[in-house]
Amino acid sequence: MFMRIDKLQTELPAPKKKEPNAAAALQELLGGKYGEMSTLGNYMFQSFNFRSKDKLKPFYHLVASITAEEIGHVELVSNGVAMLNNGPDNDGDEGDGGDISKAPYNAMQDIRLASAFLSNAGGATPTNGNGASWNNDFITTTGNLVTDLLHNFHLECGARLHKLRVYETLTDPTGREVCGYLLVRGSVHAHAYALALKQITGVEIEKMLPTPNINLDKIPECQKYLQEGSHRRLYTFSPNDYRGISGLWGNGETALPGDPPGELEVVEGAPEGGKIHQLTGVPSAFTPDYAPEEMFEIATKLYKASR
Repeated sequence: MFMRIDKLQTELPAPKKKEPNAAAALQELLGGKYGEMSTLGNYMFQSFNFRSKDKLKPFYHLVASITAEEIGHVELVSNGVAMLNNGPDNDGDEGDGGDISKAPYNAMQDIRLASAFLSNAGGATPTNGNGASWNNDFITTTGNLVTDLLHNFHLECGARLHKLRVYETLTDPTGREVCGYLLVRGSVHAHAYALALKQITGVEIEKMLPTPNINLDKIPECQKYLQEGSHRRLYTFSPNDYRGISGLWGNGETALPGDPPGELEVVEGAPEGGKIHQLTGVPSAFTPDYAPEEMFEIATKLYKASR
């Protein structure tokens, strides 16, 4: 089962303005071939289908714990997309009286993903940067451990290239922070799968990292995560389970060349995380409804009754 925490895995800065085309670029990291929906889908179904879980416990625990992290990555990118479409933080809601005659979405005619507004009110969906639906064919779960781990290593290396290219298209701090965090954590996952393959086959596949060969020290948004040691940590995302990953991640193994030095460590539980930003209600665009004050009144009563 899964436990949900009402935080994002890291703190995202509020966007400076509405950036719907930047949000469309970030969508690629959600529903693209190497996006978070793909990494989540691969690892989740591999963990469900894993053969000989007890005998191969460290490898099962590795795939299972990274699965839980990837759910949070889907959440993080989705929030980044919605924030870029929404614009700067607003503690209240727009008091436009629900007047639709002023064409509140007029500017959205010419953006790259008009459907994000016309169908989804600026929210994220499992699509790529062009609006094509995420594809189940991106999932590989063969039942063969070496094949699956090798596929996962390839997927993380492809995702790194993916994130670097998206990063290069963005200037807004929200999207860049998403990319910076995911580049660090994706590097951890690639490293972990490389060490797992090394244990099974004896091949020092970690020597191929980083792939592509751009060190994280060249990316400003990665620096605080490197300084705090995030590049050396794997999380169990559980208070008691999945500790078997310490058989693969640790044991004197160290950070990748080019990253701040130090031994790899397993952290029981989840990262501290950061707040989830509020999105502005826009009555004229029917978000959350034509008469939101009535919905808020009902929600307030229900919340008080639940305490």
